Amino acid sequence: MVLATNLGFPRIGSHRELKRSLEAFWAGRIDAGALLATARELRTRHWRLQRDLGIEHVPSNDFSLYDHVLDTVVMVGAASPRYKPLRSDTLRQYFAMARGLQDGALDLPAMEMTKWFDTNYHFIVPEFFPGMTFDLASAKPLDEFLEAKASGIQTRPVLIGPISFLLLGKMPDGKSPLILIDALLPVYEALLAQLGRAGAVWVQMDEPCFVLDLPEDVRLTFRKVYQRLSGVAHAPQLLVTTYFGGLGDNTEVAASLPVSGIHVDLVRAPEQLKPLLKALPRNRFLSAGVVDGRNVWRTDLDAALGLLRRAADVVGPDHVLVAPSCSLLHCPVDLSLDKQLDPELHGWLSFATDKLRELKALGHALTTGDISSEDFARSRNAREGRRGSHRVHDAAVAMQLRSITKDMAKRRSSYPVRREKQRSLGLPLLPTTTIGSFPQTSEVRSVRAEFKSGKRDRASYNAFLRDEIDRAVRLQESLGLDVLVHGEFERSDMVEYFGEQLSGFAFTENGWVQSYGSRCVKPPIIYGDVSRPSPMTVEWAKYAQALTKLPMKAILTGPVTILQWSFVRDDQPRAVTCLQTALAIREEVLNLEAAGLRIIQIDEPAIREGLPLRRAAWSEYLEWAVECFRLASSGVSDETQIHTHMCYSEFNDIIDAIAAMDADVVSIESSRSKMGLLNAFARFQYPNEIGPGVYDIHSPRVPSEDEMAELLRKALAAIDPRRLWVNPDCGLKTRRWPEVKSALENMVRAAGRVRAELLESGQAAG
Repeated sequence: MVLATNLGFPRIGSHRELKRSLEAFWAGRIDAGALLATARELRTRHWRLQRDLGIEHVPSNDFSLYDHVLDTVVMVGAASPRYKPLRSDTLRQYFAMARGLQDGALDLPAMEMTKWFDTNYHFIVPEFFPGMTFDLASAKPLDEFLEAKASGIQTRPVLIGPISFLLLGKMPDGKSPLILIDALLPVYEALLAQLGRAGAVWVQMDEPCFVLDLPEDVRLTFRKVYQRLSGVAHAPQLLVTTYFGGLGDNTEVAASLPVSGIHVDLVRAPEQLKPLLKALPRNRFLSAGVVDGRNVWRTDLDAALGLLRRAADVVGPDHVLVAPSCSLLHCPVDLSLDKQLDPELHGWLSFATDKLRELKALGHALTTGDISSEDFARSRNAREGRRGSHRVHDAAVAMQLRSITKDMAKRRSSYPVRREKQRSLGLPLLPTTTIGSFPQTSEVRSVRAEFKSGKRDRASYNAFLRDEIDRAVRLQESLGLDVLVHGEFERSDMVEYFGEQLSGFAFTENGWVQSYGSRCVKPPIIYGDVSRPSPMTVEWAKYAQALTKLPMKAILTGPVTILQWSFVRDDQPRAVTCLQTALAIREEVLNLEAAGLRIIQIDEPAIREGLPLRRAAWSEYLEWAVECFRLASSGVSDETQIHTHMCYSEFNDIIDAIAAMDADVVSIESSRSKMGLLNAFARFQYPNEIGPGVYDIHSPRVPSEDEMAELLRKALAAIDPRRLWVNPDCGLKTRRWPEVKSALENMVRAAGRVRAELLESGQAAG
């Protein structure tokens, strides 16, 4: 019999119960017992839901209070020594690693955070050092397996495989963490033995690094590691799980591993099926990822069934596991909760719960040959409906694309010429600014909700926003910031706000997905051609600039980030959708300039995130991604200063592309890495201006003036002071006003202190 299986389920709950419980715990409104009770209730609910929908391999240990990589750090006893004072309070230590801690007695920065492969999920980066030892310090995988078993549900525990876990971490001096593999493996061996003795039949070993470009020594390590793990006494059957791409030249190694099964992503890389089937031993299970775990469109069940039949013809139906391409962590939970979606569009979509039904339908069809079910009928109707819908294609947008010229993606003058003209902005050495947003208080969110629900009229809502902007401008002036922002109080999300005003976008009520910790986002759905019916930000930017004589920075979200942080249509190349969006943002940029805004920031935090996982595909992506940014930004005069912002990325691999974007100023996240990310800009001799973040906004911790001044001095070792800006890592919307005021006061004072040092020493001459 063909089994319907799952790799992971969203943790947050259908109504974001985990988010609310976490934030209540952090605020001191509930205790640890209440938080853990919510966690147990969510796990049990999700296990039962999957079982009741016919999933045979239900995952466990896919739940996390913050991040599954951080869970593994804790599990193997790899917490950094700086958190040792908290070892007697494991929950407090856990959240200190994730968010930092500042309580009067202790001042602990958070661990570094970065993007999980090419997704918008953020993970905590493990910290390793030579000679490190490990031990089985947490029984979480075993505890949750037993918890499910006590509820009458047999689960398949999920572990991050030891090789991917090490490769996702960092060691000093760029050494490979794989030198620690022999020290780490006994922990996995002990855990697998415990799980086997507890009754686990399968364990899912997530090894997403298997789809990357791997040197031969890493491939040999895979063979060595799984030869050893497969020999553990009492160990369950192992399923090595890959996703987000194809195995490619790692196929032979993956197929040769002495494990019971291999999972592959046949949505991202259907072409890998043929070579894998050729290489796979006949006694292996093939977990076929044919339902998209990264997007929200209803599966083409006929096409998916075709792939499954090809697999079954080779390995046999009883050795095929029907699965999503990856964990459903990246999908919203339940489409049935969205009552306001247009019925036609609703019929085209599939969220996590719906995808479980699709998996069951595919398993049934492969077993019985019956494709007459309602699920298959809905799949065909959705496919035909999208193909023929008038709302998907816009002839005017197609005409705009044909009118693009090469000159539209070029600034009028080179950066040195622009820099001289932009001196008229009157900015000091080491100018200070913020990235864009200010705290979204409960009052701001409440008033916005009242307006959207019709309980508050437009005039009252606009008056409220004007008051918020007034206060934000006055605060920035009093703090001594050099370039101001209006605060973005009208925006719920940096992508959603723009999508709501662009054609071709749709929105859900409950389409939330986890970004990190308690931070959830509700990505727009791009279903059709993109255009801009009217200006989106000009009114508020113009109003804010009229309040002050200081430069006001207008904030936009860039086309690549809008693409990456939306659920994107899959019926045309992503590059085409991005070009359409770039043209819309270009119109907005020109309108802002005409309204008197001299500084315009076009945020592209996702440009590195969109980079293909295999180097061979990089140049094609970077070519159109850079073109889209330049198309959006290059229509302005030399006197207008274009900024962009990027966060939580490794820049070494794309520094030439960042330079090709030709923004006058790029601000980057760099505080958690202690300015380490600036090394790429220094080695490359990046020619334009840079604003490395001097404090981490994803933590409630307020860094001192001394700490930020020291980071600035580190930055000056890599960047000419005449090209250095001072700013936080990212927007401040998730923080509270007291934290923001204190941190910005320290930041401005730190900039002033270092500015005075430079002037006194004569380093800023010229």
